[in-house]
Amino acid sequence: MPIPVEQPPLFGPENPEDRELELVRINLLGLDPDGNRIAATLRRSLDMLLDGPHTGRYAWHQLYKTEKTHCGTVVEINLQREFKFAGGDRLDYSIAGHDVDCKYSQDFGKWMIPPEAVDRLLLVVWASDQAGIWSAGLLRAREEWLNTGANRDRKITLKAEHRPRIRWLFKDAPLKENALLRIPQRDLDAIFAKRSGQQRVNELLSRATGIRLTRNVIWTVATAGGRPKDDPTRRIRGGKEGARGQLRPKGIVIFGDYENHRKAARALSLPEPGDGEYVSIRLTRRRLRHGDAPYITLEDADWVVAGPEDPVELAPVLPEIKKQRNTA
Repeated sequence: MPIPVEQPPLFGPENPEDRELELVRINLLGLDPDGNRIAATLRRSLDMLLDGPHTGRYAWHQLYKTEKTHCGTVVEINLQREFKFAGGDRLDYSIAGHDVDCKYSQDFGKWMIPPEAVDRLLLVVWASDQAGIWSAGLLRAREEWLNTGANRDRKITLKAEHRPRIRWLFKDAPLKENALLRIPQRDLDAIFAKRSGQQRVNELLSRATGIRLTRNVIWTVATAGGRPKDDPTRRIRGGKEGARGQLRPKGIVIFGDYENHRKAARALSLPEPGDGEYVSIRLTRRRLRHGDAPYITLEDADWVVAGPEDPVELAPVLPEIKKQRNTA
């Protein structure tokens, strides 16, 4: 969980105007004390740009140059929607009664500052999907702290030596994982080589075991640049049509965002699926050689997470999920 960065107040008799910065900081932390709302907004913004369900894309380098340039605007708009900031008089937002300009950069420290924001407050935001981290902080863009060179839009940047002046709200906080960036390339190649969406989803769930897979990831793999289907979660269902039924002969079970599924995942020391998430794993019947390995009981048998040396056997049916969804 993100933790607010502890820093002493910047305002005082010698620079009373930075009381505005501190008031904005207090307001933002009051709205989002653990950073989860900002983190979720950044995840949503990156997913919107990648648009995996329609394009099959999952990585920053797959975006067009114009899309990368547009990312800052998407983040700015989504933060305003999330927090319902009023528009500023001259800048993007009005927070605690003070104008604040929102600046996002994919490259840390390279926020492009327009002339009208000089000597005014900035909310600087950065995220790396590849590294899985993000940061957000406040800065008064004093003219003497800025590079004098300007681009053709007359935007300027913060000098590297003055980056420590940023009043961080959250620094290098965890970004909700994009699982497709954590899967080895050989496995990605095998997944996307499959011809049909169902085959790709099955391959994903067979190879990317023991990690959280979001609905967006499932949909991205199912589409893979083709025409998006109605609901990607339909590909997870049991029976002959879905992954649960088709992967059962391989010993693979798929936990979803149901409380009894989460309980089973916890018992096996696996990541718990969050809302709209899935965790697949291959199980095997518990044997003496498994010793004190965590296990669950299904169909009157004890099951453990299978290792490479364990035989492939028909997986048990997971607990009933109807009316079991966690609404907390």
